Parts: sequence; C-alpha cells; structure tokens
Amino acid sequence: MPRSVLFLAAVIAVYLILFVTVPGKASDALGSSMDVAFRILLPLGVAFVAMVVLNLFVKPSQVVRFLGRGAGAKGVILSTVAGIISMGPIYAWYPLLKELREKGAGNSHLAIFLGNRAVKPFLLPVMVAYFGWAFVVILTVLTVVESIIVGWCVGALTKGENRPPS
Repeated sequence: MPRSVLFLAAVIAVYLILFVTVPGKASDALGSSMDVAFRILLPLGVAFVAMVVLNLFVKPSQVVRFLGRGAGAKGVILSTVAGIISMGPIYAWYPLLKELREKGAGNSHLAIFLGNRAVKPFLLPVMVAYFGWAFVVILTVLTVVESIIVGWCVGALTKGENRPPS
C-alpha cells in the first residue's frame, strides 16, 4: 500500500478517535485543517498549471541550456529573478522545482531560486517605512549575493546529483 494512502488512513483514524474522545477540539482541529487546505489550493493549482505548461512546451534541452551546469551568468540571473518574482507559499513550488530538476536544472540554480524567495518586491515599501532605505537596500543586496554563494556551495557539494531520490 502506498505511503500516501497509509498517511491518509492514519489521519482519518486519528480524527475519528478524537471525535469520539474530544469532539469539540476535534471539530476545531478539522476546521483549522480545512482552512489550511483551502489556502493552499490556489498556489498548488498555479504550480500544477505551470508543471503542465512546462511538460507541454519546455524540452529538457532548453532547461539544461538555461538552468543546467553550463548556463553561466544567464542561469544565475534567471534563477535570481524567478525567485524574487515568485509568489505564494514555498511548498507550492516544490513540485515544479522537482520537475525542473528532473529535466536537467542544476542544484545550484534551484538553491538560488529558493534563496531569492526571501526578496519580495511588493513588501519593500513597507520595509523601507519601518527600517529605512539603507537597511532595505543592504539587506536585499546581501540576500541576493548570499543566495548566489549558497547556490554555488550547493552545486559544488552535490556535483552530479541532479536527480531527486525516487
């Protein structure tokens, strides 16, 4: 039996036990779980659509050209910009990143993307209001530089490991 089915069965069993023993708290917990589930539906849907488009129109050779080992500065810039403009919760991006990795994207570029998720352009004005221009500019520049350094380290430490475990 697949692990996902076992996990689902275990969650249902726990909820059933809780509904019998403490129905009020179980109801609150189920409501919270449903709230989280509905909040992640849109980002997961966007990631799913992106994966479908990726599979339909992007060939592995294209991914390797733009995000593979030999992509150079172009790949770093693409990974950086994509990470900065990406929206939604990070876990919604994991399936798409896995798909890119399977098509040949380098680990360093995925790490750069993930590191740059911390830079959110729409929040920069709020940060400036709270912390001032100097702080925001320095933090943003260092975040981007850090993501590139971390990406390089991840790439160096995982040479040849471009496939996720099955």
